[in-house]
Amino acid sequence: MESTLVDVELPSRLPRASPHLRGVVGIPSGEGPWPGVVMVHEAFGLNDTMRRQVERMAAAGFLVLMPDLFVEGGPRKCLRSTFRDILRGEGRSFDDVETARRFLVAREDCTGRIGVLGFCMGGGFALMAAKGKGFGAVSANYGVLPRDIDATLAGACPIVASYGRRDLTLRGSAKKLEAALTRLDVPHDVVEYPTAGHSFLDDTDEDTPAFLRPLLRVVLGAGPDPAATADAWRRIDGFFRKHLAEA
Repeated sequence: MESTLVDVELPSRLPRASPHLRGVVGIPSGEGPWPGVVMVHEAFGLNDTMRRQVERMAAAGFLVLMPDLFVEGGPRKCLRSTFRDILRGEGRSFDDVETARRFLVAREDCTGRIGVLGFCMGGGFALMAAKGKGFGAVSANYGVLPRDIDATLAGACPIVASYGRRDLTLRGSAKKLEAALTRLDVPHDVVEYPTAGHSFLDDTDEDTPAFLRPLLRVVLGAGPDPAATADAWRRIDGFFRKHLAEA
């Protein structure tokens, strides 16, 4: 299935949302309606790699919207405040994602069932949005775990998560998340890929600043892993189809 990318403006009435919020929508080919996915980008922003992720998931049959959480000043200005929002579970970033969710729900080509998927910074965000934010399923990819994992994820929607064992900064996260979701009786699918590191779902590291690439490869094991990527997307697509199709 093919897909089309469209840049959109996202006006919002939410008090803390970015006043000039924008994003990119991925629309599947054929006739909808389709389940929706709000996709939350990595720490380097809504770059070409992230746009290809939107396009890929739309081609899998989801109506996808990635809002630009750095619209008010780019990664250098907005990164710290966005991470602060993630740790608190509220703030401008959450209002921006809620604006995106409402935008999808209001579209005639959306079923109204919405998931949230995040990479890196967005993976941590997705976990914080798994309860009480209106989402029917979450995909967290190499995301930092909540500080109080039981309080944050008790009663959460179904979660599919993927980590890379070569990512030294998130060592043990998959095992800890798996144990917590089992303990809390949250439907889940958590996998740690032994050959993969951070950002393994990216098809290239060309959007990473060149001076950072050697460090990220050593500390995070960062970089594409085609085999792990293929299996992770198979799991994510199937998990979302199952849980976003439920009445």
